[in-house]
Amino acid sequence: MSASSGGAGRAVIVGTGLIGGSIGLALRARGWHVTGRDLDPTRAERALTLGALDAVGDDPEADVTFVCTPVLTIPHEARASLAAGPGLVTDVGSVKGPVAAAVDDPRFVGGHPMAGSEQDGVDGADAALFEGATWVLTPTADTDPQAFARIRTVVSSLGADVVALPPDRHDELVAMVSHVPHLTAATLMALAADGADEHAAVLRLAAGGFRDMTRVAAGSPAIWPDICAENRDAIVGSLDRLLEALRGMRALVASGDRTGLLAALERARAARVNLPRRVPVPEGLAEVRVPVPDRPGVLAEVTTLLGELGVNIVDLEIAHSVEGPGGVLVMVVRLEEAEDVRAALGQRNYRPSVRVLA
Repeated sequence: MSASSGGAGRAVIVGTGLIGGSIGLALRARGWHVTGRDLDPTRAERALTLGALDAVGDDPEADVTFVCTPVLTIPHEARASLAAGPGLVTDVGSVKGPVAAAVDDPRFVGGHPMAGSEQDGVDGADAALFEGATWVLTPTADTDPQAFARIRTVVSSLGADVVALPPDRHDELVAMVSHVPHLTAATLMALAADGADEHAAVLRLAAGGFRDMTRVAAGSPAIWPDICAENRDAIVGSLDRLLEALRGMRALVASGDRTGLLAALERARAARVNLPRRVPVPEGLAEVRVPVPDRPGVLAEVTTLLGELGVNIVDLEIAHSVEGPGGVLVMVVRLEEAEDVRAALGQRNYRPSVRVLA
């Protein structure tokens, strides 16, 4: 099945908020039959009214269940969904290590769409929310390769750029690029608000830079205590590095070190300018075929290796051999990345072949 098609089927959304509602809208726009439920029945009814659901409730015939609840409740909801039927289950939580450890089932594929909005709830849902956004999947050694391939296909069909990472590595990276920035924005916003109590002009002077930097502080605060509890170590480590970096910046300013300050700002500017943009559909593609043994963890090892390299897997297929154990993992990547993929896999003792696609 092509990753571009997604293959319309039946889905359940558990938790009909912003992300769950957006998934429902996107799936229904592609021909899926979507049911859903929420701890608050009025939210599920609102999702139905807005067109994010075909019906309120569960569906024992669902091909895929998306668990879109707060991170502390994901393991319970995922296990319940796995027990309810033979379909696959994924989630959208921003912390993956504890979830992967708590849900030990080959049909579960952890996930995290790096997308959102300042709007709260299903009223802010958008069928286009995931187009060009990064969606992380976190396969483990126990993940069924066919389950991963199917979830990857569905997610890709929503327009997302799929990256595979180990759960713990995901949590380390997301602490730096998502969790700590939110806490930093909230702290800066609170600092300015405290200043406004004494100087009424403070917030009136808030220009574009301040507003851009603190934009994420407008998001719902309710989810953050759980996120901080579940990803405590990675967040604290990132906060320590940020504090050390700020002390370094303070020293440059305090000492009047113009050369050092300019170098630091230029380095930051170059990094910011080169941030990856939303991923366009690539033109030059190559097919990488990797013979793989039939053993647990092979799919996770290969796909997370490409994720660490920053390589986007445009399409993925698993071709099983009819003449013994093992098979072939067929991946489509950008042509300019194919040789890096070949070299990296070769270092892991795989024997990939590359074919340029017309």
